[in-house]
Amino acid sequence: MGSQVQAASRCRDPGPIFGEIAPEIIEDTLIHLATENEQHLGELSDRAGCFKETQIVEFIFLLSEKWHLDQSARYQAVELLERFMIKQVEQICKSSRENVTSREQGQGSSWSSLKDQIYDTFVLRLVSCIQLASKLSLHYNIVNSDTALKFLQFLKYSYTKQELLESELAVLKTLHFQINVSTPLAYVELLLEVLGHNGCLLPAKPLHQMCMQLLDFSYLTRDTIYDTLLKIAIENSTPNKLQVTETHRWQYHSKAAPQELWNKGSREQNYAS
Repeated sequence: MGSQVQAASRCRDPGPIFGEIAPEIIEDTLIHLATENEQHLGELSDRAGCFKETQIVEFIFLLSEKWHLDQSARYQAVELLERFMIKQVEQICKSSRENVTSREQGQGSSWSSLKDQIYDTFVLRLVSCIQLASKLSLHYNIVNSDTALKFLQFLKYSYTKQELLESELAVLKTLHFQINVSTPLAYVELLLEVLGHNGCLLPAKPLHQMCMQLLDFSYLTRDTIYDTLLKIAIENSTPNKLQVTETHRWQYHSKAAPQELWNKGSREQNYAS
């Protein structure tokens, strides 16, 4: 028993350490994140946010907590599921349009059956995204097939280990194996580094904990937050569809804010010297 407690304490996430990164590394990272964000915006689907409903995010958060994953893994799982589901829906819609003639002749799959396919495999895909996210974590607390399969069987699903592996592969192939993308947490932690570099007197760790709570809150109440911001910005309680879409796209632009703060700090340092 004592050895198990010691092993658990060694594996426990100590949290990020701030103030140890060289300024040039911070600047290079900011440039990389800004470039990545710009590319992401260029490829952003109009369906962005459709699979970030509160129940879905809460399910991922609770399951990640059950499996003792760190914070970055659960955010990564949410983003993976969102990207995968959008790609899957787009592929099915494209296939449906291409096969419309054969469906009229009584051949091919109907839209109803394709929709059922998405519904029937959704929990499996969600679990696969959590598994993949756990493998991207630097803390190596990986959700293996046995753990995932046991959970699915608890929910009365009769998947096999082979089907579980095939589900992971389906997610990877659909996303072209590009699964290690930056989450909002990366921007939060880099922003804290920038604040520290610019002479912020507040301790970083309490700020980090507060940011994590706010990030959780924003994930769980995403639609409410952005709908409220939109209504305030346009001074209209009934925004049209275009305004809603543009507001949802705006949230991704906000990730680039640390670059401006860094540039401001650099200018102030140059002035002081």
